[in-house]
Amino acid sequence: MKWPKISCVLILAATIAALALRLPQLDRRPMHGDEAVHAVKFGSLLEEGYYRYDPHEYHGPTLNYLTLIPAWLSSARKLTDLSESTLRIVPVSFGVLLVLLLLPMAGGLGRPIAVVAALLTAISPAMVFYSRYYIQEVLLVCFTFGAIISGYRYTQSKNIKWAIFAGISLGLMHATKETSVIAFGSMLLALLLTLIMRRRQGGSVLMAVKAIDPWHGIAAVAAAGMVSALFYSSFFTNAGGIVDSVYTWKTYLNRAAQSEWHLHPWYYYLKMLIYSRYDAGPAWSEALIIVLAGIGFYIAMRGRSMAESNVHLLRFIAFYALIMTGLYSIIPYKTPWNLLGFLHGLILLAGVGAVALVRYRPNVLARVLISLLLVTGGGHLAWQACLASYRYYADPANPYVYAHSSTDVVDIARRVEEIARCHPDGYNLAVEVICPGDDYWPLPWYLRSFPNAGWWNMVDDDVPAAPIIIASPSVEKALVRKLYELPAPGEINLYVPLFSTYMELRPQVELRGYVVKDLWDRFQQYQAQSGQSPTR
Repeated sequence: MKWPKISCVLILAATIAALALRLPQLDRRPMHGDEAVHAVKFGSLLEEGYYRYDPHEYHGPTLNYLTLIPAWLSSARKLTDLSESTLRIVPVSFGVLLVLLLLPMAGGLGRPIAVVAALLTAISPAMVFYSRYYIQEVLLVCFTFGAIISGYRYTQSKNIKWAIFAGISLGLMHATKETSVIAFGSMLLALLLTLIMRRRQGGSVLMAVKAIDPWHGIAAVAAAGMVSALFYSSFFTNAGGIVDSVYTWKTYLNRAAQSEWHLHPWYYYLKMLIYSRYDAGPAWSEALIIVLAGIGFYIAMRGRSMAESNVHLLRFIAFYALIMTGLYSIIPYKTPWNLLGFLHGLILLAGVGAVALVRYRPNVLARVLISLLLVTGGGHLAWQACLASYRYYADPANPYVYAHSSTDVVDIARRVEEIARCHPDGYNLAVEVICPGDDYWPLPWYLRSFPNAGWWNMVDDDVPAAPIIIASPSVEKALVRKLYELPAPGEINLYVPLFSTYMELRPQVELRGYVVKDLWDRFQQYQAQSGQSPTR
């Protein structure tokens, strides 16, 4: 079997490995607050058939529209029909596609490099973990890679289809998340630096620019604009969404500069990737990728030793990864999943570094030893990916777990459902949730079967007290006043604790529950009759 066929088989094998690491037990991890917000937002699209872009929250519309595919395939027609697996299969699909896309890139990168990059993309703990998150990040990385692939293929073929594919990818990037502007700027600057380096080595920048057919450029821009407008206008039913898609950059730039939340030092991402350990948890490290990427950067700049690779492509990727890493490090506003954008660039460079290391020594024994070290390092990455996604999936000891919901949210929802079964109204039972700052997510997802659940950020004395109340401890004093001091004599209902143990929304964010005593007694009686131990 010739090397082109072997490389295809190996990339397909890496794709299968990526699927195997990402697909199982998608409902195991509790929904993150951000995931729940996107899920409820999608529920409106599913039930009402209409989506309106909000320039202040939720990011771009591609995630919502693409989720319609698995929702329809699963016969879901309303929010209550959805499951975590139905939603998370979307980022899983794009996480796997990110590996498969190395097939059309193999000719430019060099087939050995493409194979290594495919394997590293498949097993990177961060890539695996966030490919199972119902957020936009993996989609953005995938569309960005699609733009890079299409742009490169166009430079080699001058075929208009690749110009159009590049435009479509750029449009999808813009329609996915506002941070696409960082990738746009990084790609543009990386291209400029690559052309400058080419000129210094005797190439002609002017000739490279003239080689682009103006009509092909117009086609690419038109495709990008059409795709972006299609999504932001809700398929041409909301023209204002197109304007909002530009206005939103001001909102997010202000948030990045002025936010008091999610502020971290410049080395936050790099420290997370190089080495992390919290409490008694395991040590985490993707330093193998960082080290190999450093070697790959050197090789790309040197421009030799990779005869089967396009040196200009390698340099573009090197500059792109470096610029992306620098920009994301400089921005004070940081959340862990944002590192995927530059991590993917580093993984491509790591493929260069790994192949260069293996080829560095002509001695067969040295090559074997280096190969064994790389395989061992890859195994360690895969092991961490399994730990992160299947054991420490909601544990603060996992560096990729960030402001994550406690596993208690599942127990909270289960208890509310158990109580509701003992009430004449069933799931139509009123539930009152009170958390300052609307800090109750992801509970709206877990209580989505309760149409009469209400959400408040303060105690409202004008709202009749519900049979079940879930509240932050900070509002307990005001709640006691509402329940026991304001009602007239003879109208006071006694409330008892809903939970027998301490419950958290997130680590160190307590929630308390209260239930009317006669309903609680009914629940206790039901448990006794069904042979269950009475809950205390």
